[in-house]
Amino acid sequence: MLSHGHFDHTRGLAGLLARMGTGKPVHHHPDALLERRINLPVLDRPFPLPGPDEGALRKAGAVPVPAPGTVPVAGGFALATGEVPRATGFEHGMPGAEALVDGRWIPDTFPDDQALVANLGDRGLVVVTGCAHAGVVNTVRYAQELSGTDRVHAVLGGLHLTGPAYEAAVGPTIGALREMDPRFVVPMHCTGWLAMARFAQEMPGPFVLNTVGTTYAF
Repeated sequence: MLSHGHFDHTRGLAGLLARMGTGKPVHHHPDALLERRINLPVLDRPFPLPGPDEGALRKAGAVPVPAPGTVPVAGGFALATGEVPRATGFEHGMPGAEALVDGRWIPDTFPDDQALVANLGDRGLVVVTGCAHAGVVNTVRYAQELSGTDRVHAVLGGLHLTGPAYEAAVGPTIGALREMDPRFVVPMHCTGWLAMARFAQEMPGPFVLNTVGTTYAF
């Protein structure tokens, strides 16, 4: 399952698939294959954000499964959320991001951003994000809606709160997650040190500082 179409989440997949053999389904939102770029103030031109190469994936043995909606995976043990509704007033995606749609560069709202959700019954939901471009609060709330349960056991993954453009969202994000009362919060990847420090300070019980090679068993 592809969380979204950015190269730092997809470009190693062809090599992995080549080791696994042919016929492996790869679930993704159709927009994960869009051509993308970002306009950064420090650069004098747009910076490309290469996405997955569908031809390379097929050559490596993938069977692409494009779907914008929710898809069960792992025999129904978990689900891919599909496109996440945007409801909060403080989660705004990535400023300056653009996607090429019908020959035009337009603001990229990352409709392909999705999460993996497993329902552990009485313990609640485990929600695994990629970058949470849709907003981690939007994502967890959508997972609750899809599953029909409010209980959240763990939230893991990138929360995309690093840098000045996202500082204003850190407090509201932590506040909303505290209300959800998860047992574990494991910020990774693009969360940023400032946000991680805030999580450690304001959610000291659930917060886990992730390290490479850590195994989580729920």
